[in-house]
Amino acid sequence: MIGLSVARALAQRGVGNVTLIERGQPGAEASWAAGGILAPQIEADLPDDFFQLAATSRDLYPAWVDSLKSETGIDVELDQTGTIYLAFSEPEEAELTSRYDWQKREGLSVEWLSSEAARRLEPCISSEARSALLFPNDYQVENRRLLRALLKANEKLGVNLITNCEVSELRVESSKTCGVETSLGFIGAPVVVLAAGAWTSLVRSTLPGIKLKPVRGQMLCFEMRPALARHVLYSARGYLVPRRDGRILAGSTTEQVGFENRVTDAGRRDITSMAIEIAPVLADSTPTDSWAGFRPCASDELPVLGPCAEISGLYYATGHYRNGILLAPITAELMAEAVVSGKSPVLLAPFSPDRFRAAEEISRAGARD
Repeated sequence: MIGLSVARALAQRGVGNVTLIERGQPGAEASWAAGGILAPQIEADLPDDFFQLAATSRDLYPAWVDSLKSETGIDVELDQTGTIYLAFSEPEEAELTSRYDWQKREGLSVEWLSSEAARRLEPCISSEARSALLFPNDYQVENRRLLRALLKANEKLGVNLITNCEVSELRVESSKTCGVETSLGFIGAPVVVLAAGAWTSLVRSTLPGIKLKPVRGQMLCFEMRPALARHVLYSARGYLVPRRDGRILAGSTTEQVGFENRVTDAGRRDITSMAIEIAPVLADSTPTDSWAGFRPCASDELPVLGPCAEISGLYYATGHYRNGILLAPITAELMAEAVVSGKSPVLLAPFSPDRFRAAEEISRAGARD
């Protein structure tokens, strides 16, 4: 998703000879496995730099998907019904109260719902829910349709797509990017945008302080007709995402198991239990599908975005962790601006890849002291 988004943005700005290298098929990993939730407000505890980035990206979505539809004819099913976050215990209710208070102070759209009010909006919600928050501006998108639209848009723009090609190493000479070594041979380029997701740390010659790990997320899919709900339903343990075709996506786990891509019995049990807690009617349903994917997670769980100070021509667009779909529009916009102008936008500063080098130097200095 990130690679496709950045490649499209660069081509739209007139950058020639844009090549996108995919280790498999485009968007076949985390972006395909995701739930498509576009919800910066639901888990935010303060209006920090990451929240500003995520909220800005969400607000770009309507115009972004409209432009994709104009280019490709593909409706990516942006659903602006909103998200309901449910509390099932006193501590969870206290957390929602705190979130409601600061977001109201900041002038954000959020509504407090009693248990009864939540069930009036979505009758499937459990009577065990104590209260809820409604986030009317936290949306969802059909991420697999979005991937198809981005792929078609890149093809129409003349982006060169190389599939089933693994990048093994950056070639750097005199602190300048020359290109990449791949399973199909060397590909030269004066500018490289590293958008390798969970596989970023497997590319040699990247900055030593940047260590991204894969975090597995498992998903289940139920089907109900008529549709179970209109809103995305969220709790402290997971979420339900209703699709227009009657599918309900249920997720997700957070597991550090390397690149072991499978759905486990324990994962199925945990996700099913969460789904039934939110909507007890699902106890009568059996999942019709399941899958897993790998989120790219940096040591501070923040994205890694922007130019590398040590290697000219190298840019990072990775580490989006649980927010790759949400952050795709803003990542594309800011990365394209940085590459074309040669100047890094202010919004990128907190997420610079150079922050890891600074942290490493501080750590070494402390060890010497």
